[in-house]
Amino acid sequence: MKMIRLVMLSAVLTLMSFAAAQAQGKPAGKDTVLYFVWPQNGAVIKGGFWCRFGLRGMGVTHAGDDFKNSGHHHLLIDVTEPLNPNEPIASDKSHLHFGAGQTEARIELQPGKHTLQLVLGDANHFPFDPPVVSEKITVTIK
Repeated sequence: MKMIRLVMLSAVLTLMSFAAAQAQGKPAGKDTVLYFVWPQNGAVIKGGFWCRFGLRGMGVTHAGDDFKNSGHHHLLIDVTEPLNPNEPIASDKSHLHFGAGQTEARIELQPGKHTLQLVLGDANHFPFDPPVVSEKITVTIK
């Protein structure tokens, strides 16, 4: 009985590691460009603002939808550490997920300078290979 449990556990762990490996490193569309429609780099903004995301060369879909050449947006706010391509994109106040396929969002930030960067994630929130990222921009909130 113990042997059967060990074999079953081994099989489950193998399948889980295979699934995780399949979720990582999905190829990005050729010549894909991720960018900010608004705001522009250097913008001085009074209060909250609508942040609009642009994507060319791939499609936008919901998180969990595993369609070829598509993903969903993530907005990185004041993030300085590089992305780890072997881990899903974090989800916290500095890593905002737009898993419903949103291409814009109302953003409220504290007064001061902030950096913004977009990252396209696959169905499981992993970066593509190569990563699809926008230029990092700086905005000032008054």
